[in-house]
Amino acid sequence: MTTTGNPRDDDRTDIRISLIGGTRLEGREIHARTLTASLVGGADIDLTDLDIPDGAELRITKLSLVGGVSLRVRPEVRVVVTGIRIGGVSDDGPTGEGGPTVHVAAWGLVGGVRVHRD
Repeated sequence: MTTTGNPRDDDRTDIRISLIGGTRLEGREIHARTLTASLVGGADIDLTDLDIPDGAELRITKLSLVGGVSLRVRPEVRVVVTGIRIGGVSDDGPTGEGGPTVHVAAWGLVGGVRVHRD
């Protein structure tokens, strides 16, 4: 994702596919919409080095049979988790309106979503 507001970047969906094994993504590899899919394996996503403007929203979709999401964000980033999975959500961050938002849609049989704040 770029913070310059380039409309072409806002329309792009980055797709990462692996059969077995998870996906590791860092801020510079993230676009406004990212999809990661695997049979077995989760997603380890670090957005701490990404400057997300206030009011901006990133959408990350994770599809897998088995595997969760480990998401690392700055303290002020609001995280919204949707989807269906067996596993909980661990996040003690901000829930109010305003600021940047990361929307995680986690779909799978087994695997939770854990949010780490740095």
